[in-house]
Amino acid sequence: MLSKLGKIGVALTAVGTSFALGANYGEFKDTLLPLRRIEAASMPDGAVPLGSLTLGQPSLISPKSRASEIMQLGFPGFDNLRTFEDFVLSYDRRNRTAHWVVEHLTPDRMVYDKSVDRGKCAFRPDDSVHDYFRSKNEDYKGSGYDRGHLAAAGNHRRTQIAVDQTFLLSNMAPQVGRGFNRDKWNDLEKRVRGLARKHPNVFICTGPLYLPRMEPDGSMYVKYKVIGKTHVSVPTHFFKVMLMEVDGGKYDMEAYVLPNQAIPNETPLASFQVPIASIERAAGFLIFDQLPKNKLRLVNGQKAGSLW
Repeated sequence: MLSKLGKIGVALTAVGTSFALGANYGEFKDTLLPLRRIEAASMPDGAVPLGSLTLGQPSLISPKSRASEIMQLGFPGFDNLRTFEDFVLSYDRRNRTAHWVVEHLTPDRMVYDKSVDRGKCAFRPDDSVHDYFRSKNEDYKGSGYDRGHLAAAGNHRRTQIAVDQTFLLSNMAPQVGRGFNRDKWNDLEKRVRGLARKHPNVFICTGPLYLPRMEPDGSMYVKYKVIGKTHVSVPTHFFKVMLMEVDGGKYDMEAYVLPNQAIPNETPLASFQVPIASIERAAGFLIFDQLPKNKLRLVNGQKAGSLW
C-alpha cells in the first residue's frame, strides 16, 4: 500500500478521490488560547520581518540580498515572512509551523566549513514570532513526535549562524521519528544534497500538508493531531519540490509527498512522486511560478508539458 501512496497523490486534486493516510489521527481539541492584544515581537539574530509584504511590494527585499537570490523564482506567498542567512520561510501562526520554506543550494554551498559544529546547535523558539503563536520545546516534550526540520540542517553548514538558524522552531514541524524523520524523510534530504553537488543551482520548497481522508460513512474529513499547550498542528503529510538547473539554462523538477508515518525502508522514494499541481492545490499556493514554462525540461523524470 505504501509504495502506491505517491501515485495516489493525484487525489490531492479537487476530484473527490480518497487519499489513504494509513494513520489514525486524534480529534482536534476545541480549546483555543484566549485572544489578546497583539504586540510587536523582538527579532532573533539574522531574521528580518516581512510579514506586511504584499504581492505589490516585492521591492521590500533588496535585489542584491541573499533573500532575493533564494526567492528569484517566485514567492509562494507573503504571509509572515522570515528571512534568515540561508533560507526564507512563511510562518503559519494558526498551526504553529511554516506554510513553506525555500532554500537555494549550489555546489560551493555544499563545501562545509569544518569548524561548523551541529552539536553546538539547540532547538529554540523563534522570538520573531509573537508569543501567542510561537511553538515551544515544551510542546514537543512527551508528544512522541520529533522536531522535524523543513530546511535541513545538513544543507547549511557553511557557517555556524546558518546551521544554528535551522534549529529555530519556526523551521520545525512534528514528524514521526523512526521510519520517517530519521529514515525516509532523511533519505529525501540526502537526495537533495546529492543533487546540489551535481547542479549549478538547486531550489527547494518544503512544507506541511493537511490532507483529507475518507471516513467509513463515505464522508471526507481533514483530521490531524495537535500537541502541547499551544496546540502545534501535526501535519498528515509533507511535501518537497526540487528544481535543478541543467545544461542550456533548462531545469528539471522532482516533486514529492510523503505521509507523516513510518515508511518501510525498501519503499523507493520515486513512489512518492506526484504532479506539482496536486501539491499546489492542496497547499494553496504556487511553487516556482516565475520559472518560464519553456525552461522546464523534465518533471519527475518525464518530459515536461501537460505535467505542469
